[in-house]
Amino acid sequence: MLSLQSPLAQDLPSFFLLLSLAGSFMMLAELLIRKFNVSLLVVRKVLHLSMGVVIFFVPAYFQSNFYPALAALLFLVLNAASTAFGWFRSIQAGNGGTATEKPQKSFGSILFPLAFLLLVLLFWESHKWIMQLSMLVMGVGDSLAALVGSAVGNKHIEHLTRNPKTVEGSVTMFLSSLILLLIALNLFQGDFSGGLAGKPFGMIMALCVLVAMIATAVEALLSYGLDNFFIPVAIAYILYVIDVNGMVTVEGFLVGGLFAFAVALFSIKVKFLNNSGATATFLLGSTIFGIGGLVWTVPLLTFYFLSSILSKLGRKRKAKFDLVFEKGSQRDAGQVYANGGIAWVLMVVFSLTNDPAVFFAYLGTLAAVQADTWATEIGTMWPNPKAWLITTFKEVPVGTSGGVSVPGTSGAFLGALFICASAVLLNVSWVQEVGILRSLLIVGLSGLLASLVDSLFGATVQAQYYDPVREKVTERTHSMASDGNLIENRLIKGYHFVNNDLVNTLCALSGSLLAYVVVQNLFLL
Repeated sequence: MLSLQSPLAQDLPSFFLLLSLAGSFMMLAELLIRKFNVSLLVVRKVLHLSMGVVIFFVPAYFQSNFYPALAALLFLVLNAASTAFGWFRSIQAGNGGTATEKPQKSFGSILFPLAFLLLVLLFWESHKWIMQLSMLVMGVGDSLAALVGSAVGNKHIEHLTRNPKTVEGSVTMFLSSLILLLIALNLFQGDFSGGLAGKPFGMIMALCVLVAMIATAVEALLSYGLDNFFIPVAIAYILYVIDVNGMVTVEGFLVGGLFAFAVALFSIKVKFLNNSGATATFLLGSTIFGIGGLVWTVPLLTFYFLSSILSKLGRKRKAKFDLVFEKGSQRDAGQVYANGGIAWVLMVVFSLTNDPAVFFAYLGTLAAVQADTWATEIGTMWPNPKAWLITTFKEVPVGTSGGVSVPGTSGAFLGALFICASAVLLNVSWVQEVGILRSLLIVGLSGLLASLVDSLFGATVQAQYYDPVREKVTERTHSMASDGNLIENRLIKGYHFVNNDLVNTLCALSGSLLAYVVVQNLFLL
């Protein structure tokens, strides 16, 4: 729970010292940029690193969390204003450049104090060490990764994120995070209150390796400064569920994380996923496999393997649709978020609330994305299929956004049933409580209706373009001409920002809401 304590008079000197120290760092950074033309990246990352170290020592100088929270709020407002009006170059800079170059867009300077504010409100009262360690790894590790990557990084990681990432930078992030985690967890042994207490050094070291891998994956996958928020939040969440609320054991989390890593490597090997998709899958899997155990893992794997295999079948028959759909069968991070992001969030919600209705929402969201995938794959694979637009029921070419067919709709319902069947086979107590037949109908119909919601959005608001090269309607924003040049396709329907990933996310969300509402209201779980 968020908790703000009362202000204490003895904390005022430390408050002014903290403001003065942070302000001095910012003024020195501005001087180095404006007067000495020092690289924006170097100055920004040194400032970033310095504040991460300062925050680590904040609990030693404050009795209450009031003034640390106030300081975070003040810098949050100041940095937001600076980002909007361009006051301070040192906290706006992106990657590389000098004082004369325009910095890349980044929200890191806003998200840094926001993460600190959130963790101070959550963990100050009894688990300060979680806040300290999380902010330290983000401040130091992320900074060193950027500095090393820009200075000596030669091996770029393809198909990962919009901002270029290097192997050298990611290795630096991993090693620095691992070292900091090992030192800090050894330092804070006396503060452990649950799952970490009394664990042997080898197990703590293995946990540090896995958490460092997760922090590295978050840093590698996110752009625009988003890692400044999600690195400390991810680390804090893992430490909380292991040591504080007892949702998972260290051993269980390690096994789940190792399995998630194996699935990610396998996915790249068989070309189910590209680098960004595999990295996102590792992060998602570490949470669901590591914290949820078999009950949450098997339904996700049911979707993942069945849908991935189905997308690889019937290639020749589906080849004519490759230039219609926005993306191919090798999925990227956006598709992983769209298909599994809601499930990911629901796992986190369950770990904090222990509400069994959330599990049905989880089955509902997986049923939705499975139904949508199966509807598309089976509908385009079926010999001589016919499709009708869901809004007008006029016949349209197979593969048209918003088109539905008998084989596709039947496949959607069957795919949704497979998700619930996986939970039935596991003999999940909540499914038994609701009833097997009822559970199958709830999850199956939630998936089917959600897939129809997907078709409705596809027919109305999803962006569709005209490809002048091939003279056909497509979901792709650009087409490749015969001379190798990219040609921008003309928007003929929908909105630019409503792409296939957003529509899939809305589909996943609708499936989870349908299942949750029915179970929560009718069966009072």
